[in-house]
Amino acid sequence: MGYSVVAGAAERLLFGYDSFGNVCGKKNSPVEGAPLSGQDMTLKQHVFFMNSCNLEVKGVQLDRTALCVSRCPEEQLDSLEEVQLFANTSGSFLCVYSLNSFNYTHSPKADSLCPRLPVPPSKSFPLFNRCIPQTPECYSLFASVLINDADTLHRILSGIMSGRDTVLGLCVLALALSLAVMFTFRFITTLLVHIFISLIILGLSFVCGVLWWLYYDYTNDLSIELDTERENMKCVLGFAIVSTGITAVLLVLIFVLRKRIKLTVELFQITNKAINSAPFLLFQPLWTFAILIFFWIFWVAVLLSLGTAGTAQVMEGGQVEYKPLSGIRYMWWYHLIGLFWTSEFILACQQMTIAGAVATCYFNRSQNDPPDHPILSSLSILFFYHQGTVVKGSFLIPVVRIPRIIVMYMHNVLKEQHGALLRYLFRCCYGCFWCLDKYLLHLNQNAYTTTAINGTDFCTSAKDAVKILSKNSSHLTSINCFGDFIIFLGKVLVVCFTVFGGLMAFNYNRAFQVWAVPLLLVAFFAYLVAHSFLSVFETVLDALFLCFTVDLETNDGSSEKPYFMDQEFLSFVKRSNKLNNVRARQGEASLRNEEETELQAVVR
Repeated sequence: MGYSVVAGAAERLLFGYDSFGNVCGKKNSPVEGAPLSGQDMTLKQHVFFMNSCNLEVKGVQLDRTALCVSRCPEEQLDSLEEVQLFANTSGSFLCVYSLNSFNYTHSPKADSLCPRLPVPPSKSFPLFNRCIPQTPECYSLFASVLINDADTLHRILSGIMSGRDTVLGLCVLALALSLAVMFTFRFITTLLVHIFISLIILGLSFVCGVLWWLYYDYTNDLSIELDTERENMKCVLGFAIVSTGITAVLLVLIFVLRKRIKLTVELFQITNKAINSAPFLLFQPLWTFAILIFFWIFWVAVLLSLGTAGTAQVMEGGQVEYKPLSGIRYMWWYHLIGLFWTSEFILACQQMTIAGAVATCYFNRSQNDPPDHPILSSLSILFFYHQGTVVKGSFLIPVVRIPRIIVMYMHNVLKEQHGALLRYLFRCCYGCFWCLDKYLLHLNQNAYTTTAINGTDFCTSAKDAVKILSKNSSHLTSINCFGDFIIFLGKVLVVCFTVFGGLMAFNYNRAFQVWAVPLLLVAFFAYLVAHSFLSVFETVLDALFLCFTVDLETNDGSSEKPYFMDQEFLSFVKRSNKLNNVRARQGEASLRNEEETELQAVVR
């Protein structure tokens, strides 16, 4: 952050800048050697290109002269008299700052200091606040030269900034959907679960259909000539393939687990009973969400500053160019690791707090006298004793995710240069990292709960959690997967409808922005928001069953060693285990019958 503040200039990206080192819409400091720099552009908020219909690329530099103006010319100007009249009536000067508007028609240098005639009508567009020409021939040339000249980073950043209002609105939508789903889980019934699953199937089908339709629309659009449009088309195809695969897997899982909905409803009712002992657990996601919002705004601000970090160089004619600093691109990877690690750290603090509060309420002998302030007590223990545990656990996630991203990037780069065997190996590596990521997430949650119960460090807690769960896997695996799967479907529902809204909103300006990247950020943020809210139930559920196994390990239900669990929880576990045993015996019987039939057939 310190480096980006010193070396970066995010306002250049936010507000646009002219050819003389001035940022539009603000008061500027002078650049040494550039006489037209350091001007007050507070009232001039738009970037106007003097020769928007005649842009050319010379070498690696774009041959252009850009000015900050207060208004874009909305009608065509055919003569210098009309340019002068527009300047006098609107206060928007379309010639170089050194030429007074009175001299537009008298100065012999007017031809070189004023725009080429005729000046096409233009309209302000939120891509760096540029004045975009509206005549078809100028629009096509302007877009193809100017946008294709920008590098990938600046196209991505411009897409984020031009769609910042849409991104903010979609984040609010994700928050509202997360609250709605959490409210549904709080008062869940069998009917609500059926409605919930129907909405998920409908949403997934809609998103897949819209993505494939957009890809079809791109492939049949003969006017695609911009890098942004081609990049959007590739990203849409990737989104469509991934969403179709996820939809197929989830539909199969829903079909397989459809008969266990009744047990899932009972499980959530027990979870809600545990939440009733500390009702303020439901408010924990609010501060988590607020901290995530603050961190994400901070992260994007640093990203923008890093993307604009450069030194000013005075060129011929007093124009200013910004040369990127060497080695700056390597800091983006460091910044990406910081995004994953810090986000997981914030979520891990919430998980640790909830697990500590649940453990405190569970291991309370006097049900009529609940512990005072279990959440505040859990928070204080976390910040005074277990920060290292949370830091270690959250660090394991980016350690796995970053190599997974690198493997996927290498696969995309080398897929056309190597054979099928190497592509298969890349896919296997990616799948292994994905499985390891999911396992570590589950291991971290159990380690946090064990730390809350025993007060041990992260490694000791993780080892104890694996040992306890391996002994009692028959009690837990089949039960816990019901609730976790339904909670995961809730996260999918939030992401699905948020992405659907983003597809509808971003597609309107697809020519001038790489909207696939802002949409991916929105999807990631929607999942984080949904995870921060719905993980309350997931964390309570996992903590309850880990406390249950510890209870079974240390107590036997006798009068000397009574269980901490209530009878409702114990009866639910026994009932679900009985159901699993019946299904297992039925499976063994059917398998035995098949074997006998096969043997008889052989004997005959």
